[in-house]
Amino acid sequence: MDGAPTIRAATAADAAALARIYNYYITDTVVTFEESPVSTEDMAARLAETATLNLPWLVAQKSAAVQGYAYASRWKGRCAYRHSVEVTVYVDHEAVGQGLGTQLYTGLFAELGRGPCHVAIGGITLPNEASVALHEKFGMHKVAHFSEVGHKFGRWLDVGYWQLVLPATVAA
Repeated sequence: MDGAPTIRAATAADAAALARIYNYYITDTVVTFEESPVSTEDMAARLAETATLNLPWLVAQKSAAVQGYAYASRWKGRCAYRHSVEVTVYVDHEAVGQGLGTQLYTGLFAELGRGPCHVAIGGITLPNEASVALHEKFGMHKVAHFSEVGHKFGRWLDVGYWQLVLPATVAA
């Protein structure tokens, strides 16, 4: 393998790679509750929405290929939630286990620490030991567990939520 990935801001030019990475999780896993693959245009629209909210969306690029991404999105639509965000990370399924999730979250939490965000929230389909470990590595703690709230691939699925009050010192 060549060196460490570059962590940088996502651009509209990354939309096809982001859709490719995400679509694996849609079609082959229960990690996301979306059931239909997203198009490049769908992903570009999501990037644009994040940009209008002045929230970060980062990619990990290695050997000229995007291998993962992390972003913050609005937690809820009500005004009083404006300082809370939901954080999300996805790594190309062929690049899992290389530390990209940690590197992406390190960059994402650094960006969030510079802005007006007060709370970061991560939702995880359970069980998912790797995702739980990643979120807890950054000081997030479990605050909720919803039983059988999703149904995908003929299974009822639980979701847990992890939270971090910002700014906080986070371990990388």
